[in-house]
Amino acid sequence: MDRSSGVNAGGMRAGEQGVPQPRPGGYQPTASGTTYGYGMPTPGQPDDFRGPAPSPRSGVPAVGQGAASPTSTTVPTSGASVQPDEHVSRETPGGDEDDPPLAMEALRAVQILNPSGEIIMPRPDHPRVICVANQKGGVGKTTTTVNLAVALALHGNRVLVVDLDPQGNASTGLNVPHHAGVPDVYDCLIDNVPLAEVAQQVEGIPNLYCVPATIDLAGAEIELVSVVARESRLARAIAGHPEKFDYVFIDCPPSLGLLTVNALCAAQEVLIPIQCEYYALEGLNQLINNINLVRQHLNPTLDVSTILLTMYDRRTRLADAVEQDVRNHFGTKVLNAVIPRNVRVSEAPSYGQSVMTYDPGSRGATSYFEAALEIAVRGVNTGGTA
Repeated sequence: MDRSSGVNAGGMRAGEQGVPQPRPGGYQPTASGTTYGYGMPTPGQPDDFRGPAPSPRSGVPAVGQGAASPTSTTVPTSGASVQPDEHVSRETPGGDEDDPPLAMEALRAVQILNPSGEIIMPRPDHPRVICVANQKGGVGKTTTTVNLAVALALHGNRVLVVDLDPQGNASTGLNVPHHAGVPDVYDCLIDNVPLAEVAQQVEGIPNLYCVPATIDLAGAEIELVSVVARESRLARAIAGHPEKFDYVFIDCPPSLGLLTVNALCAAQEVLIPIQCEYYALEGLNQLINNINLVRQHLNPTLDVSTILLTMYDRRTRLADAVEQDVRNHFGTKVLNAVIPRNVRVSEAPSYGQSVMTYDPGSRGATSYFEAALEIAVRGVNTGGTA
């Protein structure tokens, strides 16, 4: 790129690429007055949980029917009986309202865990191979992969997770052994070991399988350089699996090396998690360019099908500004569901669980459940591609 003129080798100025550019000088607040799907309020809405606030249980007597207002006080006076304050707090439970927050949380937990197996998310008519990629680290790729996979598996879909990150975080989140010596995806890529011999069933979730990653995978980038058809090794391994899955999620490392190229060649769709912060848009242009190169030369069917906004902080105008920029550019590719910052999502991996099973009533679990449902419904409505 010519730094003096701002014109790149393709004759385009910065900002004319196919992705939104970070605004110089920081973001300005944007007006927001719409309500997104699945009961999601406008960013910045005071409610802590995205959706209508649950009300207390019906049958609790209102003020004047045997219960005093929480803000009522009694002041000792001489020669007069003390009466409760007639002012009624706006937080006072009414006599004809719905269930309390704890009951609503329990209801959400039952819906997400689906212990009876009666709730089934739509299943695609052919396997959907989805690559979860973003070369920027810390945007929620692994968290998104694990929780979407668990949500879909709990609701009747057969799901395979391929951990292609040498750090092995997806394997940790699914409580799958990935210490040195465990057969892993490295053996499939380098030694042509069948994927079925490496995949492990995730404990407690019958429809979910995981191909783990060990530290050996860190050397695969160098070893693949001299291998014939190095870009399509993972694609052949997935195609050779005897069982057919509804979804195959590939968790990519935070880079654009040969491992990520293998994932892009094996996938039909790309899911890009975007953190709702300023730096998130800076590397997005290079990622889109690499995806276009893979589509032109290696995998013509590859498509950026889904954008998921993660780590949304409703208290900041910056998050709202990033969201509006991404939605304005990518349009319907952006899921209506938005993943908020939630401590339960961060705690779950330390227990070897996804947030869906660790705290199914939390905001994080509910948001990922809504995202998984939206991906499933979009895929059925468009013939298998979200």
